[in-house]
Amino acid sequence: MPKIKTNRAAAKRFKRTATGKYRFNKSHASHILTKKSRKRKRELRKAQIIDRADMKEVRRLLPQG
Repeated sequence: MPKIKTNRAAAKRFKRTATGKYRFNKSHASHILTKKSRKRKRELRKAQIIDRADMKEVRRLLPQG
């Protein structure tokens, strides 16, 4: 049997935590920042945990964790 390959695009976007959840950084934080409020930009800096509804798909994309 061939090995299961990791989806490289997902590997660059998600990191697994010690408890088995996946963290990701929010989008829209790299350019056109002048029209965004200070509060919005500050919230974009924070990493998020993916929802349980998306967990199955991310696990399939990242079989080695």
